Amino acid sequence: MYIEMSKNKKKNKGNGRSLQVMTLCISTSLVLILLGLVVFSGLTAHNLSSYVKENLTVTVMFDDNVTNHEAAVVCRKLQAKPYVTHLSYITREEALKEQTKALGTDPSEFLGMNPFVPSAELNLKAGCANADSLKWIEKDIRQYRQVTEVNYQKDLMDSVNKNLQKVMLVMLILACLLTFISFSLINNMVRLGVYARRFSINTMKLVGASWAFIRKPFLSMALLEGLLAAIVADAILAGGVYALYGYEPEITEVVTWQVLAITGASVLLFGLIISTLCVYVSVNHYLRMPTRKLYKV
Repeated sequence: MYIEMSKNKKKNKGNGRSLQVMTLCISTSLVLILLGLVVFSGLTAHNLSSYVKENLTVTVMFDDNVTNHEAAVVCRKLQAKPYVTHLSYITREEALKEQTKALGTDPSEFLGMNPFVPSAELNLKAGCANADSLKWIEKDIRQYRQVTEVNYQKDLMDSVNKNLQKVMLVMLILACLLTFISFSLINNMVRLGVYARRFSINTMKLVGASWAFIRKPFLSMALLEGLLAAIVADAILAGGVYALYGYEPEITEVVTWQVLAITGASVLLFGLIISTLCVYVSVNHYLRMPTRKLYKV
């Protein structure tokens, strides 16, 4: 009877420990998912801003008397500029064809001439698509005598830059808050687990075990729990990205493999560091505590 009760007690204790580990892993996973979403959102916001900036167009209009050859020479020089990522040259004939298709009628038929001039559309590097850079870029382009106008959507570029700054500030604040909250939540759950074994810790301390020896199994378990929680969180985040890709395949322009790699690594790192640090602090708390106080907490 005694042996049977002892076995049941050990079984219940093992089940309770397993349930505790499972609960801690699930709770940690939920926190890591939130942290992962913050990292993911911050990186994609930066990529989205770069994508928008690099797709903003600077239009260069050439003189009415310029020949296609002269315009093409200027375009080759502009293409070689360090701030240009892509350049499209539009001849008079191509401009007329585009406008005829858009208007549904040929303007040259009632004007008696082709009213359009050659032009070029430039896409800039993301780092150059801001108000300060565009001023000297416009000045640099206007040095060619064949160029008459340089047009770009200044308000849109300023808006993109301002919105990016706001988004990054919000993400930074949110990341700090979530890190603090996640540490507090995980720390409380870990302390409950260590609390249940406080007498075991004290017993090992009384028989002369070093603090490092006592901490070792707790830290090993914390690393394992953090790793499992991070894997679960990464799997859920990966599933969300896969679903997003199925809904919008062009999302790969913003959600690159670098974003996925950094997000996955950040979640893993957060999981290991937070779990280990919480256990380290909790175990040290009971190692410093005198034996007489263990019965009062």
